[in-house]
Amino acid sequence: MPKRVQSPSSINTYKQCPRRYYYQYILKLPTKDNIHHIKGKIVHSILEKFFEIDVRHFNEENYKKELSYYMKNLFSAIWLKNLEKFEEIGASEKEILFAKEEIAEMLANWLQTFFERIEKSELSFYEAFKKFKPVETEAEYESQKHMVKGFIDVIEEVDGEIKVLDYKTSASFEITESYQLQLALYALLYKERHGKLPHKLSIWFLKDKEHVMTVDESMIEKAIEEIKEIHIKTESDRIEDYPKKVSNLCKWGTGRCDFYELCFKESTKFK
Repeated sequence: MPKRVQSPSSINTYKQCPRRYYYQYILKLPTKDNIHHIKGKIVHSILEKFFEIDVRHFNEENYKKELSYYMKNLFSAIWLKNLEKFEEIGASEKEILFAKEEIAEMLANWLQTFFERIEKSELSFYEAFKKFKPVETEAEYESQKHMVKGFIDVIEEVDGEIKVLDYKTSASFEITESYQLQLALYALLYKERHGKLPHKLSIWFLKDKEHVMTVDESMIEKAIEEIKEIHIKTESDRIEDYPKKVSNLCKWGTGRCDFYELCFKESTKFK
């Protein structure tokens, strides 16, 4: 059987629960959207489009006000475009308002950090904006050799140094193993396409701050081993080869796994 193309999400899903992987990536059963996913998509979309603005005619002394105004308008437009998605999942008015406030807070935090980078550069606003503008955003990378793919939020090149960056909208600021694996896979994909490793990898918690780490070959080797292992473990199409892993990810205070009912209904048949 041909290998399945994997991604950071699919690999981490398997690690969390092989049965969930089976339902989502082999049977391809539909998953439900939730308020956290919608919120994340809105933030990513805004930050992707932010650098599309033409700043050549911005007032050097007033760029903060102009960029803040642009960010506000961008937020309003994308928020309205996605508002019905909150309504479709049955989010309450209180939940929608809280999500809007959270997004505004994350964008304000990101923009303030961007202003600080400009100020520290000691360049003109226009030159600094060009310098810190990403080389790529929401870039799809795929390796035919390793049968793995992923979308990289941001690739920067500043003073000859390449940084691969991923935005996170979560409330937790821990650099988990799954985050480290995700970045290692991105570094592998970048190296395969460009023939060299990025210099830095970054997780930017938008409710907190950016965390930057250096890249080395040991990270790449570990990522390759993870890919090999997931390909071996997902060769089968049989449900019994994907055991259920019971954890707090099955059901929690405000929700449950998309496949909770199906999974526990079949649990008497497949252990």
